[in-house]
Amino acid sequence: MSYLITGGAGYIGAHVVRAMTQAGERVVVLDDLSTGVAARVPEGVPLVEGSTLDRALLDRTISEHGVTGVVHLAAKKQVGESVEMPLHYYRENVHGLQTLLEAMAAGGVGRFVFSSSAAVYGMPDVDLVTEDTPCSPINPYGETKLVGEWMARAAGKAHGINTACLRYFNVAGTATPELADIGVFNIVPMVFEKLTEGAAPRIFGDDYPTPDGTCIRDYIHVADLADAHLAAARKLAEPGPVRDLTLNIGRGEGVSVKEMIDLINEITGHPDATPEVTPRRAGDPARVVAAADRIADELGWKARYNVRDMITSAWQGWQHHRPSA
Repeated sequence: MSYLITGGAGYIGAHVVRAMTQAGERVVVLDDLSTGVAARVPEGVPLVEGSTLDRALLDRTISEHGVTGVVHLAAKKQVGESVEMPLHYYRENVHGLQTLLEAMAAGGVGRFVFSSSAAVYGMPDVDLVTEDTPCSPINPYGETKLVGEWMARAAGKAHGINTACLRYFNVAGTATPELADIGVFNIVPMVFEKLTEGAAPRIFGDDYPTPDGTCIRDYIHVADLADAHLAAARKLAEPGPVRDLTLNIGRGEGVSVKEMIDLINEITGHPDATPEVTPRRAGDPARVVAAADRIADELGWKARYNVRDMITSAWQGWQHHRPSA
């Protein structure tokens, strides 16, 4: 039994590779290295450089490595960029997935874990977002993830493939400094960057209908996220009827942007840094917090790390990659 992990040289993908190899699973990584880093792939794990759009490469990789399951993380994932380049996102995220599913069906691969996103929900007006909350994505990135779920389920039914669509909420932290997120696209590294520059962290709007006026989000440690992928892969490998799982991955606890920044300031040694409040960003819902009951029931999985753990580990990773910070 061998798993193909697409995007396995990326921030999240490398953590999934780490979790699965430490659990004794055989894996092979496929990554085009457009944002991934080859050094993140552990020694002894084969790295195939290429795209999920390359059908011949997929066929060859599945055959040569005896692939019996796929964990699909390779995707373009920047919301703003998806608005500017929607066709590029549909090509990479949707057509790339189509090509991968075709190769899986042809190669008899029977298990598929799909990296989806809370972006499929759009702007849900509910206290807790369950897997049954209506999906109404508000940007091309979220649309491609929802279409990807539809495709995975349809292919699963048609070809007898067990599928699990995992809807990530806000991912942060790192298992080791070397595997830290080196991009500056999410709140934690964005605040780190400002503090490192001696500038004020930014809050986009403080007039939301929340206790402190700032947006509330559900944050999940990347190591917990990786463990959820391992649990999903093993669930799909159990004997029985074809499975079709859709699961939120979150902690079920909301943290406001202000609370997050205050904690980052404390942990990084900048307790007096006062955030700058700027106008709201278009499309930011006031509150998005996961209901995490279903994944506990289905997989026996529960998050182990808290927000302080996420920030502390992320700060260690930031300093590792930027020694002058």
